Amino acid sequence: MSENETEQEKTGPVPSGNRVLDPRSLRALAHPLRIQMLRALRHHGPATASRLAERLGESSGATSYHLRRLAAHGFVEDAPELGKGRERWWRAAQQGTAFDASLHKNPDPEVQGAVEVFLHEIANIHTQELNTYLGTRHQFDEVWRDSSDMSDFTLHLSPERAHELNTRIHDLIEEYRVAGEPEGAETRRIRMHLHAFPQDGVN
Repeated sequence: MSENETEQEKTGPVPSGNRVLDPRSLRALAHPLRIQMLRALRHHGPATASRLAERLGESSGATSYHLRRLAAHGFVEDAPELGKGRERWWRAAQQGTAFDASLHKNPDPEVQGAVEVFLHEIANIHTQELNTYLGTRHQFDEVWRDSSDMSDFTLHLSPERAHELNTRIHDLIEEYRVAGEPEGAETRRIRMHLHAFPQDGVN
């Protein structure tokens, strides 16, 4: 993954360069191992089926099969410039994946099953990433620890206002992504998780 790329799984407004899921592509992606493999390619760059298997604790036969399925639906592509002999390298075809909220309205039970798998797996990834940071935060300089954030807020909003707030937050994050940093500035990969959801029976 190059420095100007970002790894994103979005359920809100969609920036350019992201793959917007439709029912067909969602069903193809909605498998825990496929989601993990695609994340690994975006996060760590191109890899072979064997390298992905080693990283994810799977068999190379399983990763090879799922890579072919991801390729059939345009999520990954060959990286022939990296291959030697029969070695086949793969890279992510897009920098991020966007979940179209209209998928919630699709009446097909198979699509709804895929929605549940996809959203729960992304939630699991967010939890894993946060726990990894908390377990290793002592390895970062104080200036980086002071730049991290783990906050939550409770607001009373209409659906329209909640959507407006999400859109404005996404737009602000996109501004920072596009603008980048001045040449020579010390940078690190920054992961931001945004969770916004309604609650019943809570004042």
